[in-house]
Amino acid sequence: MDPIEDYMLPCLNKKLFGVECMGCGMQRSIALILDGQFIEAFHMYPAIYSLIALVLSIGTNIFFKFKHSNKIIAVLAIVTVATIIISYIIKIIN
Repeated sequence: MDPIEDYMLPCLNKKLFGVECMGCGMQRSIALILDGQFIEAFHMYPAIYSLIALVLSIGTNIFFKFKHSNKIIAVLAIVTVATIIISYIIKIIN
């Protein structure tokens, strides 16, 4: 995972204001998934798996239209946004 970290973008919100943003941890979480550390990736950024499912659903929907794709994408989007907000609030409280 070390070579990947050399190319990660810094969080400007954290650098400028000293407060993490709602996306902090996403890059490291992806790097952990690529490294095969799936549980650690979830702990780093809890919305990573719903976000991956959302992106895959949208990508699949572009090429293959299926019956309830709009409902599935809407539910995944709501779950992803809710997970991001809730985990951010928990991170701020702790």
